[in-house]
Amino acid sequence: MARTLDIRNPRTGANDYTITPLSREALEARCKQLRAAQPAWQALGIEGRAKAMIALCDAVDRHYDAILQALCADTGRYEWSVNEIEGLKGITRMRCATAAEAMAEASGNSSDPTLRFRQQYVPYELVGIVSPWNYPLILCMIDAITALLAGSAVAIKPSEVTPRFIAPFRKAIAEVEHLRDVLDVFEGDGETGAMVVDLTDTLVFTGSVATGRKVQQQAASQFKTVFLELGGSDPAVVLDSAESDFAAEIIVRGSVENSGQLCCAIERVYVQRGVYDAVCARVVERMQALKMNTDDIKSGELGPVIFARQAEILRAQLADALAKGAQVLTGGNIVEHGGGLWCEPTVLVNVRQDMAVMRDETFGPIVPIMAFDTEEEAVRLANDTEFGLSAAVIGAEEKAIAIGSRINAGGMWINDFDTMGGVGARAEKTAFGCSGLGGTRYGYGGFGRFLRKKAIVIRSVAA
Repeated sequence: MARTLDIRNPRTGANDYTITPLSREALEARCKQLRAAQPAWQALGIEGRAKAMIALCDAVDRHYDAILQALCADTGRYEWSVNEIEGLKGITRMRCATAAEAMAEASGNSSDPTLRFRQQYVPYELVGIVSPWNYPLILCMIDAITALLAGSAVAIKPSEVTPRFIAPFRKAIAEVEHLRDVLDVFEGDGETGAMVVDLTDTLVFTGSVATGRKVQQQAASQFKTVFLELGGSDPAVVLDSAESDFAAEIIVRGSVENSGQLCCAIERVYVQRGVYDAVCARVVERMQALKMNTDDIKSGELGPVIFARQAEILRAQLADALAKGAQVLTGGNIVEHGGGLWCEPTVLVNVRQDMAVMRDETFGPIVPIMAFDTEEEAVRLANDTEFGLSAAVIGAEEKAIAIGSRINAGGMWINDFDTMGGVGARAEKTAFGCSGLGGTRYGYGGFGRFLRKKAIVIRSVAA
């Protein structure tokens, strides 16, 4: 009998959807088909592959309503579901526009006039992607786009927490000639994800550090390269030179986007003592103005906690902070409504570095704020973490850049936060510490993840 999985609705708490993961044999057969189609896909050339990817954008538009409804059911939020679909199309078009330049093959000579070389890029035949639940559509495709343009076939296993979008998205893929032969998206849980690791040549995993370690160990035992996009506990440093309301706007935006359920999120705030009281007050005002979308999915800024287990993590972090002396200025509760779970927008003060909310990834709309006196102290506190995904420094630009250059994080935002999308066509970043492993996802280097380099060295022989 086929294995089935019941899926929880984040707004109601009810298990109202079921998926049936493929058996090992069926998944192997489909991956074999994807591999078999890869040479013809590669032979289309960059222009032909880009044409197919643009056609996918058009197909997504034809299935827009069905994909949107599924994403809303998966995540319990509306605006960011729209943003995911629009973001997918925008990223695809941007990558298509830069692919030829990014993958241009080099050639050159040496000091020996009879010796020259040509650089060839050879795509992996089949790339695996295992993606998370917080942005189901974007994060299953952000690496698939570059892999496909590089000439690879792609097998994707999204999170079993948010699988409803898969069926309508697969219908869009099925309408695109050539692409449907080399791209597929599979329902399943960790067991299916482990099979994808086994059946592909290289893999991108986006998710938790704990699961990332398991993926890396499994792939390493098979002598495969993996790219890990893991968690973070991103700091924001606010200098005395910062205007308090400007700083508060960045802090709140950076901490509550998608209800805080994203890897790049401000989760620790360090404010220089001269503006500490003013910044705290402005952050509280802005957090208190936010509304949860409990009654209407299209109203309010904060959606439910998508994954029920994450709500328990948030509860534990808040309890740990209060037990160790933290003070709640606003929020502080996990609210149940109609079976769904929402985290109130929360501001904590009197926090310490040893609290779980300061050391672990939070993944919720919680802002702990600590005062500091010197720049050295700010850098030390910001770097006191196992993570190194991104960070922000807010204040006079020259000083902010100087401090940011000393903070161990791949994405460093000065007087803003999480604006990689605006520069990601060229700018590149990699994770520090336990936040990830492997080459950049962004910029021209994002294509290089899926290309092996061959140097063709030629000796000219006299006739």
